[in-house]
Amino acid sequence: MSSKRKRTLTLVALEGFPLIQPGDDLKQMLITALDLNHIQPRDGDVLVIAQKIVSKSEGREVDLQEVTPSPAAVNLATETGKDARVVELILQESNQVLRKRPGLIIVEHRLGFVCANAGIDRSNVDSLADPTRDLVLLLPENPDKSAQEIRQTLEKIYQVKLGVLIIDSHGRAWRNGIVGISIGFSGLPGVVDLRGGPDLFGYELQITQVAAVDELAAAASLLMGQADEGLPVVHVRGFPYQLREGSFQEMPRDRARDLFR
Repeated sequence: MSSKRKRTLTLVALEGFPLIQPGDDLKQMLITALDLNHIQPRDGDVLVIAQKIVSKSEGREVDLQEVTPSPAAVNLATETGKDARVVELILQESNQVLRKRPGLIIVEHRLGFVCANAGIDRSNVDSLADPTRDLVLLLPENPDKSAQEIRQTLEKIYQVKLGVLIIDSHGRAWRNGIVGISIGFSGLPGVVDLRGGPDLFGYELQITQVAAVDELAAAASLLMGQADEGLPVVHVRGFPYQLREGSFQEMPRDRARDLFR
């Protein structure tokens, strides 16, 4: 029998999480949800949180009726067939438009990653509650800061060291379909550098760097779902890397090494 310690990763989607409204105390709601699900956080645990509930609690909903498109937005909307008001928000949230086709605009988001339509979304935004409004949801203003504030509160309450990861669903340049990826985190490593260590046969690894937060984001996203599941928070136990300070700035590839731009 191998002498190595058995590695187990346990992910639990928190049941009964309420719908978020602007201004809600998300930290207290997380504490309540952990209690309702009979989870007592331990050192090394991670909470993975869907972007939408962070954005909603921070008031990142925008009523399109209050948006006035710029000439640049009108021109790009004409090219892509998109709502000019949405295009205006896409431009405001982006550093650069990289690609475009009917129905889609690929941008470098102001936070540094490449994504479709600047992450602006209509899904799971309850405009039906007030039909006089036409709402869309922007990504959090500063997801790293949001994650850090949540982490600090929970660590103080539970007296343990935690990681907090905020995720969104993005497509990829070389594959079909969407997958959960990190957009902000605190208290855990973004990239784990294995270069210089041995593989199974003693060969020294030359290029292996693990996108640990993106691997965890994808796993948690499987439980959260993409439609009406209502499971925006996943508790993780057994994350296989040591927790440390980290930030999203570890993740974006330098433009000089980005062969897709």
